[in-house]
Amino acid sequence: MLRKIKALAAIVAVVGFMSSCSLTLPVDATSNPVGDKVGTAKATGFLHVLFFNQDASIQTAAKNGGISKISTVDIKQGDILGIIQTYETIVTGE
Repeated sequence: MLRKIKALAAIVAVVGFMSSCSLTLPVDATSNPVGDKVGTAKATGFLHVLFFNQDASIQTAAKNGGISKISTVDIKQGDILGIIQTYETIVTGE
């Protein structure tokens, strides 16, 4: 019986990782030249409602990358079985 439970748990884990998806979308672009600096900020949540005190704002991503002139902003969203969601803001600039 324990062997069956372990096998079922392993199958659920594999299916969970295989069914996750990620999508990167452009949000904004400015007339500033595209620099070589990249800054990111990430937040993880559960069931679309319960978020920890994480900041995935554009301002935090720019600060993390040492960017003062923002060129582009992208948002990367990830989802695993509708349970765990990740949001990452990616900022490029100088």
